[in-house]
Amino acid sequence: MEEKVKNAVLVGIQLPKVSTEEVEGSLQELTRLVTTLGYNVVGQVTQRRNSDRAASVLGEGKLKELALWTGGTGKIAAMVEHKLTKAAMKWKGPKADDEDDDSSGEEFESDNETTETEFQDSNSTASNNFGLSNEQVGSAQIIIVDTDLSPSQLRNLESASGVTVLDRTGVIIEIFSRHARTKAARLQVEIARLTYVAPRLRETGGGEDRQGGGVGGKGAGESSLELDKRKIRDRIKELKTELASIGNEHEVRRARREQELSVALVGYTNAGKSSLMRAMTGSEVLVADKLFATLDTTIRPIYPETRPKVLLSDTVGFIKKLPHDLVASFKSTLDEALHASLLLFVVDSSDPSFRSQLEVTRSVLSEVGATETPSLLVLNKKDRLSDDQISELIKEYPEAVMISTRSKDDLKMLRDKIMSYFESHMIDEEIFVPYTAQGVVGEIRAKMRVLSESYNEHGVLYKVRSSEENLAQIKKKILNP
Repeated sequence: MEEKVKNAVLVGIQLPKVSTEEVEGSLQELTRLVTTLGYNVVGQVTQRRNSDRAASVLGEGKLKELALWTGGTGKIAAMVEHKLTKAAMKWKGPKADDEDDDSSGEEFESDNETTETEFQDSNSTASNNFGLSNEQVGSAQIIIVDTDLSPSQLRNLESASGVTVLDRTGVIIEIFSRHARTKAARLQVEIARLTYVAPRLRETGGGEDRQGGGVGGKGAGESSLELDKRKIRDRIKELKTELASIGNEHEVRRARREQELSVALVGYTNAGKSSLMRAMTGSEVLVADKLFATLDTTIRPIYPETRPKVLLSDTVGFIKKLPHDLVASFKSTLDEALHASLLLFVVDSSDPSFRSQLEVTRSVLSEVGATETPSLLVLNKKDRLSDDQISELIKEYPEAVMISTRSKDDLKMLRDKIMSYFESHMIDEEIFVPYTAQGVVGEIRAKMRVLSESYNEHGVLYKVRSSEENLAQIKKKILNP
């Protein structure tokens, strides 16, 4: 039996220096995130606020409107239930027996009916005031807030709405956890998830000390909440150790590829990087119209294979308000961009907000120190643009390459652009390889572009185009076979 899709209502906060267009754009992006997570967005609640640090994020009126979507009370319950002491109970005194007998069963039922009717009337009036239809009232089972929430803000919103509340970071982490495939990606996501969860743990069992000891048990005076937080800290430490060992393996493999030319695709999530990767390498890379469909770095040689060989890598996409913990966790993935010979900034040129998305990409890359790597801007999805739009973008970005991954001519043009970039840093030179030098010819063909070759009785004379480093290595092998 298939699980019913949950309906979500989104909450947006417009702070003083944030424009209405920015808020709307952010909510549109959040809608895509929530849809990727498998929820159905049924409505939005937005409010201008001086700060997003208020106890319930929203004002009293908007909190009631939000509660209408979910069927909640709209009121924040007290966090701590104050129990009366024995002395206070004695002072208050027992309720008189005749008080209990004053109300008959009929009167009690009548009071209940009145209360129910009043509630329904109030609910109907409120829904009319806020412009909600009868179908919309109580239709949402989850609330998604387009900002990061503190533990107390989460609790207060859940108390007032009566449903589960997620903030933007929680949504992104949940998507990452579902899309992670390799061991490294799963470890990175788990570290980010636990780092996010730790401060949001809530005391269970009234905050009483948990009994029992033994290995891993609580220490003297340690509450159940403290124990849970300690377990999370220990688990994060284990995961980081395990991730470090995998990182060492990646470093070894990367060191082996250092002499090879490499190009890293970087850009906003869903900009078309994976589609470009598949088109340029002929590999079966996952292509999906979803945010964060790719979390694991994929490395393939450009096909048809070039001389010298060029490796292409696909990296995790970026997004606005990407949690810093996730950036830190995926540093090993982003290291491919840091060690690349050339970066291709891939943007969806049909998206009106691609300029701000490009800035987000550059900002995140600066966090991992990839600002000095040479780059080339690729304006993707030009098949979705009009001729006038294409002309305007060419004027705005004269150095960029505008392509559609569906066009073979565009892909060839990009391939030639990449190769011309690398060849501009190469030199042409002649190398004579005697027949006695074993293994050198294969290395020349793999790492250099052979422009011409001629044979005589002693060996082969190659005219090649190559980097100075590769030429020096080949000459050394010829002299010292």
